[in-house]
Order: sequence, then C-alpha cells, then structure tokens
Amino acid sequence: MTTFKLRCILLFQLFTVLLFAQDPILPRRINLPGELKEVSGMTRLPNGDLWLLNDSNNPAHLFRFDPVSGKLLEIRHLPVKNFDWEDLAHDPAGNLYIGDFGNNYNRRQNLRIFRYNPVTKALDSIQFRYPDQTAFPPAREEDWNFNCEAMVFLDDSLHLFSKNSFKGDFYTKHYVLPALPGGEYVAELRDSVRLKNRVVTGAAISGDAKTFVLTGYIIGKKLGFIPFTRASAMYFRDFSGSQFLNGNQRWKRLPKCLISRQFESIAQWEDQVWIVANEGRKPHSQRLWRLKN
Repeated sequence: MTTFKLRCILLFQLFTVLLFAQDPILPRRINLPGELKEVSGMTRLPNGDLWLLNDSNNPAHLFRFDPVSGKLLEIRHLPVKNFDWEDLAHDPAGNLYIGDFGNNYNRRQNLRIFRYNPVTKALDSIQFRYPDQTAFPPAREEDWNFNCEAMVFLDDSLHLFSKNSFKGDFYTKHYVLPALPGGEYVAELRDSVRLKNRVVTGAAISGDAKTFVLTGYIIGKKLGFIPFTRASAMYFRDFSGSQFLNGNQRWKRLPKCLISRQFESIAQWEDQVWIVANEGRKPHSQRLWRLKN
C-alpha cells in the first residue's frame, strides 16, 4: 500500500470518529406526544434536561422530554393546582419556576409562581401583584394588559412580560420581582415596548445573558372573514444588564402552513440554536421547531 493511500485511509477514519463523536443533531421539526397538546412553557436546565408544561385546564404536570429521540422521558406530578400555567424558567441551581399567572380576563388576584427543584422535589411559591392594576378587570378591554405568558430568570430576579389584548396597543410591559418565596410582592414595572401586531406569548434568555427572545403572534381577519395570522421570534441584543427591551431587535418569522401556528414557548438549546413549541390546534399538531439566530 502506498504512503498516499495509507494517509487517505487514516484521514477518513479520523473524520468518521470526529463526526460521530459530536452531539446528536437536533431535527428541524419534532412531534410532541399527545400529553403535551397544549404546551405553553419550556426551559432547558444546565444539566441538559428539557422540561415542558401545559397551560390551564390541564393537570399540574411537568414533562421531561428528549427532542433528539422524540421520547417523553418522565411525567412529574406536583401537588398544586394548574390554575393557568403559562411559562417555565430556571436558575443556575436547577430550580424550575412555573408561572401560574395566566390572566386572559384580567381579573385574577391570586397570581403566583411556583419554585420547584426536580432533584430534591422541594416546592414553594411566590405571590405577587401588579403595581399599576387597580380594577379587576379594567373597564375597557383596550386596557387589558395584565395577562402574562412570558418569563425569564436573571440575577436573582424573575422578569415577566405582559400579553396585551388584541384590542390594545401591542405594548408588552416588563415587570421584575425577587425569585424568593414568601410573602406577597408588588412587582416593579421596569419598562415597556410596542411590538407592532404582536402579543407576547413566551420568553427566553441565552446562557451568556447576551440574547433575549420573545415569541408573539397576531390573529385577525382580512376583509372581515379571511383568517390572518403571523408569528415571530423577536431577538434583542446589545442591551445593558436586564434592560432587555432597549436592545437592538431582529425578528424571525416562525413556521406556518396556511395559517400560523400558536407558538407559546421558546428555549435556548445550545449556542446559536433555539427551539420553539406550538400548541396542537387544528389543523396543526403540537410540535417543537429548531431555530437558528
């Protein structure tokens, strides 16, 4: 065998080893099991576990799911009520924060966030209220901006982002409260931004805290009867500290088929790769989708 042929064989073997030594490739589209038909929140822990939850009128379950294999690994029941769970976040210690703050009719006065540790199974809660809500609900639907479906954890605090009414002005408000159970907090109204023709349904932040993302969509009708929908992931960068909404924006259209899917959650998978999930509503099935920045 010539030296040239031997080198080619060795290079091919080295390439094969390197190729298969990499992490499995995440598919672009992943079907979710029937148990997650109304997926509304998800987050990936530092140990790699991906946890998801369903929204209101579902059992108080957390789901551990492997998107690479498409397998549901675990269903964890919590001894609390799922009044209206809407998003999921985590801290560096591996605690999960369950946002039980869905408030479609803006009349709830029992807003809370559960903190749960999947390892120790310790469970407690954080109660809060909004500083600028005095009517439950406000008299005009145009002023209904006290629903929330989006949350992230950063610097010992929880950051919440309101979902405006479709009749509103498309502002999302940024509230902040301590990530500490006990007592009832009055959330701090930190900032707001107008996201034209989008109401906010999910939030995530990168591991290096340099990229913040919101998901949002619009539902309407053209000419009064033709369904019209759009859904986007809105990336924010170059912000200072936790002033996310002051960052530079870049929007990415989310997958659609005739009409947009109802995307309600997003999480970072690794580096430049993110995943979004849509609820299962006809004609669409519940799925995860891979995104790149």
